[in-house]
Amino acid sequence: MNPASLISAQDLAQHATRESCWIIVHNKVYDMTDFLDEHPGGSRIILRYAGKDATAAYEPVHPPDVISSNLPPEKHIGIAEPSANPVEKSQTEEEKKRELVLASRPPLDEILNLHDFEAVARAVLSPKAWAYYSSGSDDEIANRSNREAYQRVWFLPRILRDVTAVNRSAVILGQKSSLPIYISATALGKLGHPDGELNLTRAAAKHGLIQMIPTLASCSFDEIVDAAQPNQPLFLQLYVNRDRELTKKYVQHAEKRGVSGLFITVDAPQLGRREKDMRMKFVDDGAGAKVQEGQSGVQKNQGISRAISSFIDPSLSWDDIPWFRSITKMPIVLKGVASPQDAIMALEAGVQGIVLSNHGGRQLDSARSGIENLVDVVAALKTRGPWPNPNFSVFIDGGVRRASDVLKALALGASAVGIGRGFLYAFSAYGQDGVEKAIEILRVNATYNDPLCFPDVKYQDEFEMNMRLLGITSLEELKPELVDASRLSAGVTPRDNLFSATYEPLRLVQFRESKL
Repeated sequence: MNPASLISAQDLAQHATRESCWIIVHNKVYDMTDFLDEHPGGSRIILRYAGKDATAAYEPVHPPDVISSNLPPEKHIGIAEPSANPVEKSQTEEEKKRELVLASRPPLDEILNLHDFEAVARAVLSPKAWAYYSSGSDDEIANRSNREAYQRVWFLPRILRDVTAVNRSAVILGQKSSLPIYISATALGKLGHPDGELNLTRAAAKHGLIQMIPTLASCSFDEIVDAAQPNQPLFLQLYVNRDRELTKKYVQHAEKRGVSGLFITVDAPQLGRREKDMRMKFVDDGAGAKVQEGQSGVQKNQGISRAISSFIDPSLSWDDIPWFRSITKMPIVLKGVASPQDAIMALEAGVQGIVLSNHGGRQLDSARSGIENLVDVVAALKTRGPWPNPNFSVFIDGGVRRASDVLKALALGASAVGIGRGFLYAFSAYGQDGVEKAIEILRVNATYNDPLCFPDVKYQDEFEMNMRLLGITSLEELKPELVDASRLSAGVTPRDNLFSATYEPLRLVQFRESKL
């Protein structure tokens, strides 16, 4: 059938079974019959929408071009007639509940820190979205430790210094930033907000931050770049595809569009077991419950993560680094380094930097956090030449919720710090306004004062306040002498009440209600 053909409701009704399964996505009709058993999330979710519009279920959890890129042309059936794709007017109970929660959100001026955004996001997100965003691997030890590790680093502030003028701007891989942070890549933004990653792009442009575009964004790469302002700096996070020609095409297209840094994820040859996400596959409203009876091999417990990541190449190795250097002139950064040995190998391989990261605690559980690895990695790199090395950057991410966390990392040798979930929760809770508020909390002067103690002195943002209290006026003054990291690898972690209030403990398998 010609892809330009108009498909009627009657046509669709004849293709609403396992034997012949057509669905509508973005008003286009696709034949999914042969793909049913290949779908990483199982056939059940596709069959639920057989003969119907699947856009609302598809869009938040798949990169935009998954269907068009993976289905052969003969499976692109045509365009759905308007009558074949009626607008659904009735709201589900979940949608009604979400509207009520959104209407009762605290006003933005009551949001004081990034923990507040997380609390609001947990309330407004769907259970599936919250499980995907918040989950860590296995027992979530690494997930929790990412945050807790910062509590074991203590400041050693200097006094009686003129800190009237404070400069908190930075240069990251040659790109100017208003803060020593970048927006780290997080997948599937439309699970949290209809505009997805565009919330980050627009806010970053207004406030002078650098956004890292995820491979697994809900918005397409070109959508994000088109939303950016002229000369707005952007980085690209890359999951390497098994098909290296596709990877080469993607990287070179990004470079042509002006992306100024390539961050290759190297800690995900296989995705970790994210059990909060996995358990959501067992939660179902009962629709189409008979569809999979008698089937074998359906991995319905893999969660969203598995459904979007099966293309990732587990054979990626050090031998591939020269090839990456040959296909792009962008600075190359390896994201997910976790040992001094690999840090030195990255330096010797000729890349421009590394990100010390355990993938937000979502890959190998019990892997040390970026801040815990930082001291050992910097010590190892110092044995290979002058430090800091202007040609090699060390970034970290994971667990950052405060400007003080960033300053601790910089004092211990980090070049800049990535924040992922903090901004993700901000736009899930309040859209672009939430991201801008999050940046303001970190950067822009507050507008209230303390009438009891200093009625004429306004509070400053987190960065400026902490820098003044540390006794420094620029980021270059951050040195190891300003922190005590002796308890980083051992010692008691002070309780972080704000983090504990939003962290959702893992749960065990649940009994189902008996129908007897």
